[in-house]
Amino acid sequence: MAEIVDFRMEDVVRLRKPHPCGGYEWQVVRLGADVGLKCNTCGHRVMLDRRTLEKRLKTFVSRGPEPDPEQVRIALERD
Repeated sequence: MAEIVDFRMEDVVRLRKPHPCGGYEWQVVRLGADVGLKCNTCGHRVMLDRRTLEKRLKTFVSRGPEPDPEQVRIALERD
């Protein structure tokens, strides 16, 4: 089984195929079952399910900030 990719808010990712505007790089703006992405070239926003994003992902251009362990613990306790 494939390893789960750890996406973070504000990650900048490069996808395998270009957006129609010509941009390859996208910023992660929402996390959940679906991942929200914003094109760094034209600002267009899309939602992709994690499985599709993992297939289209080529590389991480830059990583977002490491999540605060205390905030993660609090969020998990709420669920």
